[in-house]
Parts: sequence; structure tokens; C-alpha cells
Amino acid sequence: MAHRTPRSSYQKLTSRLNLYPQGAPPSELLYRILSLLFSEQEAELVAALPIKPFTAEQAAKNWRVSLAEAKKALESLSRRALLVDVQLDSKTEYVLPPPMAGFFEFALMRTHGSVDLKLLSELYEQYITVEEDFVRQLFLTGKTQLGRVFVQEGVLGSEHALHVLDYEKATAVIEMADDIAIGLCYCRHKRQNQGKACNAEMDICMTFNTVAASLIRSEYARRVDRSECKELLHKAWEQNLVQFGENVQNDVSFICNCCSCCCEAMLVAQRFGHEHPVHTSNFLAKVESNCSGCGLCLAVCPVKVISLQAEHADGSGCKQAVIDEELCLGCGVCSRNCRIGALTMQPRDSRVITPVNSTHKAVLMAIERGKLQNLIFDNQVLWSHRALAAMLGVILKLPPVKRALASEQIGSRYLGTLCEHYSARQKA
Repeated sequence: MAHRTPRSSYQKLTSRLNLYPQGAPPSELLYRILSLLFSEQEAELVAALPIKPFTAEQAAKNWRVSLAEAKKALESLSRRALLVDVQLDSKTEYVLPPPMAGFFEFALMRTHGSVDLKLLSELYEQYITVEEDFVRQLFLTGKTQLGRVFVQEGVLGSEHALHVLDYEKATAVIEMADDIAIGLCYCRHKRQNQGKACNAEMDICMTFNTVAASLIRSEYARRVDRSECKELLHKAWEQNLVQFGENVQNDVSFICNCCSCCCEAMLVAQRFGHEHPVHTSNFLAKVESNCSGCGLCLAVCPVKVISLQAEHADGSGCKQAVIDEELCLGCGVCSRNCRIGALTMQPRDSRVITPVNSTHKAVLMAIERGKLQNLIFDNQVLWSHRALAAMLGVILKLPPVKRALASEQIGSRYLGTLCEHYSARQKA
């Protein structure tokens, strides 16, 4: 029998991470990152965890250890924000978050601990920012993406503000959250550890609901009330930061306040904008006829998609701002900074579709990335009937083409029959 090597433990953990739609391409860099976050034994244990939320009893069964040993290991992983622990009445459930948005960021959401944060930051920079495999898998695979941009509400005219849906407002996310936590901006903290951070607010990463509650318990973030969170949101607006949040309508788990120089989402949008790595808001910046060509909007645009164009082809005449509408995020930062109101936010011709909740998002991402079978048939433990019913319910509400693709991926006659009956019922 071959001896287990440390590398094989992290290979197993990588395979487990890649069962979920948001994975991490295997490489020596990734194994080094994982070895900083997980011990070899922890990597073996986490590799055997289910995809869906699980209890300590289920972990003990998978690990073939006592319940007391399982609880001790789970509590240790949760305290280091490597697992998210969810309190449900008197019961605790656990879930392994994806690397991003997940335990990669959590590791840099505080300044103390046993991890060498400088080394970790340097490895992140190489694996995530310099190399392309990870960002391509995370941001550029499939049409349904991890995050979406919120428009800055103050720049909308009264005629448009009345028609903005609640889930499109960062303020509404704050109002509806059960728990709110503030932690360090992972992106700027990463750059700070390398001596490259900008001066934008650091303590401004917003998490909500079950993720917030878990980070508060593990002391990776501090609890704040709605009032303080809104004050921080206004500070982010004043610093021209872009609100980039989870791509769901209900129970949003995070809103990042992103700068153009440090933050992963903005850097990816700058590099790969034509591949649409993030979902835009439902608004688009428009240049009005009174534009003076001052160029201020060029400096503040987070993805550098504004230029100045002369009135005549030979370069003569007055200059005006020109926006690449295909690449505009619809964040409203440019409009907020225009002193003469020459940049307005107008509704896009076609609305951007936002998944209803995290389950809907996960199913869409899994279908597009060829991983739906991993969600349905978790090899670690069997799904409960209730969880399977919820997953199938989401699948059956998909457009016909995606339903057929889902059925093909799973290779299930049962699901295929369900889809056929559902389609027939819709036509009846």
C-alpha cells in the first residue's frame, strides 16, 4: 500500500473543493496555500465532508470517530473560519464554504493568528491575481457569476429611483439582514501585507445573515447594527468604492466595497471585461450633451471604460466623455462625481437576471460548469428527501434548455421524466 504524503492530503481536499461550482484549479501554489490554512490531518478530514450542510453526527460518521472528537475538530475549524457554523434553534449545522467568496478571504479578515499572513498574501497574489486559471474558473466560466454590482442609489433620478427593486439596493440588503458583521477588506489587507495597499477604508467588508453570525462567533468580524452599516456604506460611496455583492435576490451573504487597484472583482473586470466576469447593475451610465470634457470621470471609473473623444475626427473641437457601454458596470461612481450632472444613470434595455437565492445560483452555476451531478449526488453522504426535493424544484423552474442540460448532466431517467411531465403541464 502506498504511503500517504502531505501533498496527497491537499490533493484530496482540492478534489473536494472542486465538486462545488466555485472550485480552485489544482497547482503547487494551491497546495502551499492549503497547507498554510489546514494541517495535513485537517485536509484529510475536510476532504471527507458533504457538500450540503451537515451536523456533527454526520461528520463523526464520515470520519469514523466519536461524536466528541468530531465536535472538537469542527469547532476548531469554525473558530478559524474554515467552516461556517450555522445555529438552527438548538442544533448546529456546518458547511464548507468555497475558496471565494469564502475561506480564502476569511483568512485575511483579521490581523492576528497562527497563519503567516504576509506569505499567504504573496501566494494569493500569485495564484489569484497574476495567474489566470483561478480567476477564469471563478469569474469566466458560465453565464451565472458569483457576484453583482449595486448601483449607488443617490445618483438615480426620481423617475428611476421609484422603480428600483429592493434587492438592487445595498441599503435594502442591510435593512433586511438578521445579522450584520464588518471585517477587514480581504483585498486591501492582502495588498497591505505586500506594501501595495491604497488609502481606501480597510474595515469595511460587509457580511450578512448566517455567514455574518459565524464570523462574529469566530471573532473574524464584529457585529454592527443597521445604522453603523449604513454609515459605512455612505463612507464607501464617498471614497468612490463599488458595491459588489452576492449574486442573489434574497439573503445576500456579502457586499464588498471595492477599489479599482486592490480588489479582485474590479481587477478581473478590467482584464476580462468583454467576457463579463461580474453581473452589472440594471443601469448604464449615459453622457449628456452638457459634458464639458473635464475628464474627472476617467479617473474615478473603477474599470477604466471611459475615454475622451474630440468633436472632429482630426482631433479638433470640444471633447466629451465616451463610455464603452458593453463594459460599463452600472455602479454610478462616475455619475456621482460629475459636477455638472452630465453623466446620468439610465435603465438598461434588457434587465439583468439575478438568481432568487443561493440554491438557485448554485444550480445555475453547476449546470453551466458541468457539476450539477455533484450537488444532487453528494458522494460523501446521501441527500435527505427534503434537500433533494428542493434541488429538483429549482431545476424544474429553469428554462427548457437548461432543464434539458441538467437532465443530461445527471443522467437520470427520473429527472428526465420529471422534466418531460413539467414541460407537458406548462403547455397544457
